[in-house]
Amino acid sequence: MTGPDFEAALAAFVGRVLSPRTPAQDPVNGPMIRHWAEAMGDENPVFTDDAAARRTGRPGVVAPATMVQAWTMRGYAAHQRRAAGTGPQTEESRLLALLASAGYTAVVATDSEFAFTRELVPGDHIEVEEFLESVSPEKRTALGPGRFVQTVRTYTDASGAVVATQRWRTLRFRPAAPAEPEPPRPPRPRPALNPDNRFWFEAAREHRLLVQRCTACGTLRHPPGPCCPHCRSFAWDTVQATGRGTVYSFTVAHHPRHPAFDYPLVIAVIALEEGTRLIANIVGSALEDVRVDAPVALEWVELDSELTLPAFRIVTEETH
Repeated sequence: MTGPDFEAALAAFVGRVLSPRTPAQDPVNGPMIRHWAEAMGDENPVFTDDAAARRTGRPGVVAPATMVQAWTMRGYAAHQRRAAGTGPQTEESRLLALLASAGYTAVVATDSEFAFTRELVPGDHIEVEEFLESVSPEKRTALGPGRFVQTVRTYTDASGAVVATQRWRTLRFRPAAPAEPEPPRPPRPRPALNPDNRFWFEAAREHRLLVQRCTACGTLRHPPGPCCPHCRSFAWDTVQATGRGTVYSFTVAHHPRHPAFDYPLVIAVIALEEGTRLIANIVGSALEDVRVDAPVALEWVELDSELTLPAFRIVTEETH
């Protein structure tokens, strides 16, 4: 139900008594006060010690002021009947049914404002009456579209004297549709492994950055290959790089985008301090810090259980 008829029906509830004066199931009593104080971690002796309370000018122990609502709560079984719609028909149940007809089926408390007239003492028997003060126009909230429903509860003692009032506001809302789960991120493109470069990727999985070295002339080379480009020797071993170096050159890629990468994507040629270069991403650095000759330090990026790659971050005064 929506539209002008709904708005008129909703407006007609404002000012009505939703719950007539209803007595608490139990009088104010010491055991419930003690349990409340223990649960709240409130060690004020006026709640549990008659002598301490009398020293403050009180006739004996008193109940914590904020317990006033607890004395009139209906209990779990009554709440279940109300939620199932099998409880007694009241103006409150009719209001909730009207709101539910427009899709406002969920609720969250947003505000509770108390004004206390006197302290409650054991033996007080509390009654409560609630009327509807206002219903807001529909609001858009993070939980979904809804209306703020504000009521006023008046708490009285057995003689009818007001002991407290409570302005209580809840949000009745249409639950937002659950967001569609994001599709799983595709894996990073796999390197083409061959007998000449497999050692390098296996070492990277162990967080070791290796550089191939010709054992005939000592020339370092990267990417790995079967033959030294300087002396044509096929004999080689490796040295482990420290991971320190500088930016030799770089580019910032924006397009075309591949879903396995984060953009903007900084791709750099890194000059290692050992004297060779390799291509890697710059990560964890502000774009304005990326420049030619900027010092870098090695970061390992574990993409999955099968692929770990070296990347570099810019070394600044703050990160040095």
